[in-house]
Amino acid sequence: MSFRKFGPNDIVLNTMRAFPQVRFDVYNFKVYYNNTPHQSGAFSDNILGMSSSLPGATRSGTDGGISLHEYNIDRKGTTTLQPDGTLITTGQNPPIIPYITKDSARASFKTVGKTSYNNEFRYGDTLYSDYPLTASITREFMYPNAGARESVYNTFDSDREFLSGGAPVYRHFYALKNRLDSYGYMSQHYVVSSSLGWNKAEQTINMISIPSIFYGSRIQEGSVSLRYYVSGTLQAELRDAKENGELIQYSGTMSSANDGDVAGVVLYNEGIILLTGSWEINDQELPLIDGATGGDVVTSKWIYFGVGANDIIKPNVINADFASASFEILFNGQTETQVQTMFAHARRGEVNYSNNPTFLQYGQDQLFTTSSMVYEENPNRKIKNTVSSSFATFDAPFKRQVYISRVGIYDKDKNLIGVATLADPILKEEGDDYTFKLKLDI
Repeated sequence: MSFRKFGPNDIVLNTMRAFPQVRFDVYNFKVYYNNTPHQSGAFSDNILGMSSSLPGATRSGTDGGISLHEYNIDRKGTTTLQPDGTLITTGQNPPIIPYITKDSARASFKTVGKTSYNNEFRYGDTLYSDYPLTASITREFMYPNAGARESVYNTFDSDREFLSGGAPVYRHFYALKNRLDSYGYMSQHYVVSSSLGWNKAEQTINMISIPSIFYGSRIQEGSVSLRYYVSGTLQAELRDAKENGELIQYSGTMSSANDGDVAGVVLYNEGIILLTGSWEINDQELPLIDGATGGDVVTSKWIYFGVGANDIIKPNVINADFASASFEILFNGQTETQVQTMFAHARRGEVNYSNNPTFLQYGQDQLFTTSSMVYEENPNRKIKNTVSSSFATFDAPFKRQVYISRVGIYDKDKNLIGVATLADPILKEEGDDYTFKLKLDI
């Protein structure tokens, strides 16, 4: 085996940009990701374990999305951390949990606060977390207005006199105010307070958040489509056809007079959809506002789009009419992958030796002489003639040829860092000239 150095034009670095399509369907308190159906296992009703039994879940049913690494597949038992630090497991196949040992590296889980990490754990203690780690879309309904603040009263006044607005009720809106204004160069519909006559702080806003794991670096402009169905019939659709973030209504049935109106905006880099369209799409009354208080019935509007997608709506207090509404979200993500392309050359007159033992004739002496002073290999060993002949019992004239089955990549210190294996070995004769193209995502 001989080493060959890559030439100045043999290594190319480039970026591969892709636009994967993503689809979410929301129906009857369930979210479906890319048409993936509900899967039941032998031990768990939801094979991925994405259900209301998880910490922090607010509703039953499946959360259509991604289970990171797909840990705890089809697990029915429980694994509980006791106050004394021991683990209690139940069931036939209790779930696995991640753990970290506190040491000088100070690694920890995000759910463990800095103060708790410093004061409650000693070096050598084990920190535990939970699997699965999941991601799905979420909906936040900011009603009656996104700029609402908590009430503050004068506690020294027996009449509890109202003083001023307290902390924001919808913190995500206040966190996005500067970002919305920064998108104003694309459209005036982004800005919080516009000269066109609105103030988003005084509007009801429907916010749908999409984790970046679904779209990559950003959402592709012009690819967003929101479809509102009632009883299986498409009532209206929003599209960002102008590629400037404006969600414009198309194909409205009962609300065709609002076709061309802007019902919301998309924050492409942040993966957030804000809907403010408050015109009537369908006059059928549905419990789309707040299921936790009994389900106020209203007519369909864009501010109610996606209701039931990991929000406060709970199925135990919603009537059957809720299932009449369904929603569809379509968009393309944008991903950039750095790709290193390497060209390994097997030129004419080169690469004509093999390390495979069958390359030499069988039965030859490997050594010419050996002693305490001398070690000499047999210089007269013969290469096996592998040239095929068209005639039986006839040996074709000898030619130097090898079969190339893999290409090894080494660093400057001659450490093997990668191997490219061919599906079928390639026959290389003395006059052949081959180039192998190797690609590596980095």
